[in-house]
Amino acid sequence: MLSRSNCVFCEIVQGKRPAAIVWQDADLMCFIDKYPMNPGHSLVIPKKHYALMTDMPVSEVGKLFECAARVSRAIFKALKPDGVNVGQSNGKAASQTIFHVHVHIVPRFKGDAKEGFWPQRKRFTEKRLNEMARKISEVIETT
Repeated sequence: MLSRSNCVFCEIVQGKRPAAIVWQDADLMCFIDKYPMNPGHSLVIPKKHYALMTDMPVSEVGKLFECAARVSRAIFKALKPDGVNVGQSNGKAASQTIFHVHVHIVPRFKGDAKEGFWPQRKRFTEKRLNEMARKISEVIETT
């Protein structure tokens, strides 16, 4: 498996860093963002290290977004948000800060962004992050 020793997400895949895991299979992993914009803000990543989506084989990109769709459905079922943003950035100019491909799935609630478009990032305990992950994973459709 391709990985980078200095990549935070590769360290999560390898079990070297904790994460509130929602779902995973042999190729993909989904976990709660450590500093979520809203409860349930999830990241879907390939387990192989790719800095940009354009580095990935097209077939793997398809699987990544298929998983993002499943997680989005589960978030709607589990958390009952008013909406969901799905986002993916490639490159520094596009606001990418961790150079391991990832898709953000952000539950949105009416009035959640006081200034601007995005809600402020929040800090939750590890226990609370794991509770969010469990709630979503209980309703995720894996087939």
